[in-house]
Amino acid sequence: MKEFVVYTGLRILLFVAALGIVLGIWVPLAGEANLLWAFVIALVVSGVGSYFLLNGPREALAQRVDARARAATSRFEEMRAKEDREEEGA
Repeated sequence: MKEFVVYTGLRILLFVAALGIVLGIWVPLAGEANLLWAFVIALVVSGVGSYFLLNGPREALAQRVDARARAATSRFEEMRAKEDREEEGA
């Protein structure tokens, strides 16, 4: 769970920073900014930036999800094997 919170927080922070940079450049140059386009540009910039900058937290999240999925699969297989043994014994 911690990895999810860290990665999500970093993605939000990166988006807010990208939005600040876009607006910080756009407003002085044009005098005003179209917020929809500023959000779209910031979303693209933060998406590309997160691919390179957040590789470590993303990898940690992926490993955590994989470990939980393996544990759930293992428990499911154990329960299925137990049911099969019980059916064979009956």
